[in-house]
Amino acid sequence: MSTSTLIAVIVVAAIVVIALTVALWMMARRRHLQNRFGPEYDRTVEAEGGRMAAERELRAREERHDQLELKELPVERRDLYAAEWSTVQEHFVDRPEGSVEEADELVSRLMRERGYPTDDYRGQLRDLSVEHGRTLEHYRAAHDVKVRSTDERTTTEELRGAMVHYRALFDDLLTDQRSR
Repeated sequence: MSTSTLIAVIVVAAIVVIALTVALWMMARRRHLQNRFGPEYDRTVEAEGGRMAAERELRAREERHDQLELKELPVERRDLYAAEWSTVQEHFVDRPEGSVEEADELVSRLMRERGYPTDDYRGQLRDLSVEHGRTLEHYRAAHDVKVRSTDERTTTEELRGAMVHYRALFDDLLTDQRSR
């Protein structure tokens, strides 16, 4: 085999190895994002119009999330929040719309105390998606009902559903206390 043929084979083999390495690295990165964000991954792909744009957005969310100073709550604070949630649920019987509003405020307060910014709803979704992507649909559904309830365009059953949805995120925020 001539030297030029050997060099050509080595160059082609190196290109194939590099291409495989890049492909495997991209697949691992995609799998990481899919696992971390859960259903939020597919939602972002649809919203961004493709995987590449969605993955850039999700990585940006991870970077922003890494800058947050999230903290654990002491057991006493968690117990207080749990007791407040029980009170909010008790209010549902007499005033369902008010209870949904209270649930939203309680979830926002819990988020704020944990270290999440609570300035705007879209920002909340973005920041929560990194650690709580699996319960984010609950938050969206609850928020939608809350917004519609201000115009009295909701049924008691929808309000009850909103409470269930808020509870899912509330529980996730309250019990997700691992060190960061």
